[in-house]
Order: sequence, then C-alpha cells, then structure tokens
Amino acid sequence: MNGILRGGLVGLALLGCGARAAAAQEAPAAVADRFHATTLNLSAAGETRLAPDMATIRLGVVSEAKTAAEALSANSARMRQVMAALRTAGLPERDVQTSGVNLNPQQVYVQNEPPRVTGYQASEQVTVQVHDLARLGAAVDATVGAGANQVNGISFGVADPTAAENAARELAVRALRAKADLYARATGYRVVRLVSLSEGGGVESYRPPTPLMAAQARVQNVPVTIAPGELTVRVQVSGVYELAR
Repeated sequence: MNGILRGGLVGLALLGCGARAAAAQEAPAAVADRFHATTLNLSAAGETRLAPDMATIRLGVVSEAKTAAEALSANSARMRQVMAALRTAGLPERDVQTSGVNLNPQQVYVQNEPPRVTGYQASEQVTVQVHDLARLGAAVDATVGAGANQVNGISFGVADPTAAENAARELAVRALRAKADLYARATGYRVVRLVSLSEGGGVESYRPPTPLMAAQARVQNVPVTIAPGELTVRVQVSGVYELAR
C-alpha cells in the first residue's frame, strides 16, 4: 500500500491565443483546483480478533457395489445412520443440509479395449452447522462412529460479526489518518481534509480450516479434541486527502 503524492504547480506549455482565451474564462476556483490542489491517495487495513461461536462440518458417506441400485441403497442406509447420530448428538435437522449426491461407474481400462464397468460408487455429502461448540467433538465422533467415511474439514465462524467488523473499520480509518499525517509531515505539508473514503475488497473473516481424517479417528478410537482458536476480521479502506502548506 503505497502513498502517492501529487500536486504542486503544474508546468504550463505555451498556449495559443485561443487556448489562453478559453483558460481565462474558467472560474478561478476551477483553475486553482486543477493546478494547485495537492492530494494524497492512501490505503490502510484494520484487524480485530474474536473467538468463534459456530462451526461448519463437511462430511459424507461413500459406498461401492456391483450395481447402481445396490450402491445407492447401501449409501442411503449409512447416511440415515449418520443423520440419526447427529440428532442424538443434539443437532437439529435444520442445521444439516445435503450438499451433494453422486453416482459414478467404476471402470477398468485395458489397452485397445473399451472400458469395462466393474461396479458403481455412490456418495452423499452433507454440511452441518454446529452453533454450540461444546457439542462439536461429540458430533464428529458420532458421525464417524455411525459410518461417515469422509470428513473433509471443519471451519469456524461467528453468527453475528457486525461488532467485530465495525471495530476493524474504525482501526482501518485511524491507520489511514495516521499514515496521511506521516506523509504530510515528511513532505512539508499538512492535512486539510478528507476528500473521499471507500471500503475496498470487502470484509474478510478467516482462519485456516481444521483438517480431519475420518480413518484416523476410527483407528485411534479416541474422542476427537478440537480447539476453535480465534478468527481474524480484516477491513481495508482507501482515502484521498487534500494537503496544504
């Protein structure tokens, strides 16, 4: 994020008589704004950190069988067990949403021969919202124990990030003004006013997803322990300041 200082008297090329006449007709304020305004274009960011109060689990069930009907039937039965385990863990049905259902043939490829279908693979993925983080470990344990053989990761969030986002905005604006004051002092100017302010790039809330392998959880046969940590909320702003001597 670089500050760009521009302004000062602009060198004037020789004007023809017509150009000079046109310039003379311009309002004095317009001429001053064009040739004497010194502006400073800057950007800055503000960050806040907060503890998450919700989590999203992405898990699924994969089954293989000789026929498509058998694969779908086996997969549906296993997914019903997973759904029942989630309800037992205290998660309401409204927080469980199917995100994908797939059926694919399993093929063998031999050189100079057409592919041969050897079976079918059925899969179903669900997205689970956990609003009580105290239930998160139990929910993962329950789904793995009920037959979920794909746990693609856990991500954390905040149900209402408004307060954290506004705090980050205030920090960003303060950082922007401090940077403007610094550039002004370094160049022998002072800040007159803020001309424009914009929020760029949107509000970011991030924390790397927590990877979790279902196979490892089943082999170890121990409860899953998950640390939510903190989220970082970041807001970036840009502004134009007018400077004067």
